[in-house]
Amino acid sequence: MLPTVSKPRSSPSTSRPNSMFPQYLRRIVKWQQMDIEYTFWQMLHLCTAPKVVYQHTKYHKQTKNQWARDDPAFVVICSILLAVATVAYCAAYDHSAAHAVFVVISVLLFHFLLTGIILATCCWFLTNAYLREEAPNSHVVEQRVEWLYAFDVHCNSFFPMFVMLHVIHYFLSPLLVAHGFIPELLSNLLFMVAASYYHYLNFLGYDVLPFLERTTFFLYPIGVIIVLSPILILSGFNPSRYFMNIYFSQREQKSEPNEIRQAGVFDLISSGTGRKVPTDNHGASIIEACLHVVV
Repeated sequence: MLPTVSKPRSSPSTSRPNSMFPQYLRRIVKWQQMDIEYTFWQMLHLCTAPKVVYQHTKYHKQTKNQWARDDPAFVVICSILLAVATVAYCAAYDHSAAHAVFVVISVLLFHFLLTGIILATCCWFLTNAYLREEAPNSHVVEQRVEWLYAFDVHCNSFFPMFVMLHVIHYFLSPLLVAHGFIPELLSNLLFMVAASYYHYLNFLGYDVLPFLERTTFFLYPIGVIIVLSPILILSGFNPSRYFMNIYFSQREQKSEPNEIRQAGVFDLISSGTGRKVPTDNHGASIIEACLHVVV
């Protein structure tokens, strides 16, 4: 018998996404093909029992032969809910319709989609390059993390954080933006829990993949968050006031004199007076260095 050279088999996880992604995009505008009920079931259990959601991800792999969702309903509904929540913030705190439209578009395009694409790409590259198990022999089909699945993991992790930092935070915002130690403590605790839960769900999403190892790497940011949170609290940093002033105080600041331009619109709300009160900038240098790590 003559020796033969077998060509390496291509992994289904690397060949399917090329043909699946255009179909995924086409289904975004077809509501009839979206499973809305299952999407809301996933959203509910991501907040209460996230392991159940990723147990169903295993079933999806067995039936569809892919880890990623082929239904864009989760992204569409999450975008709609995020837009509604942002409009609610604008209705309560903004005074310009044009600026409100700008805020809604920036939150959807940059903070949700663009940030999600960047984070998903980083996790996709990291898992495929460093966290995959070595194949025991050449006869085993090589498996890789699908980019669309990495984006699904981000969206799953984002939704409970959206509930905490956009919905619950909205109703607590009159308290959280006030001056004092208690509002600073509660605001930092809310942001700490939301960011920690995001990274925990990120860990669950990759831990369910049987061909990955050392997935506890995705839990390390939680330790960093726990260490930095007391520092931010003691420095007097209030994340609620910081982010709310970023979105809703630009218009007021342009029309104010230079001596009070640093004061935010929420200083007026929390002071209970008719004039703006300068914001406490103690610990600002620590805040700027740690902000991106914490959030």
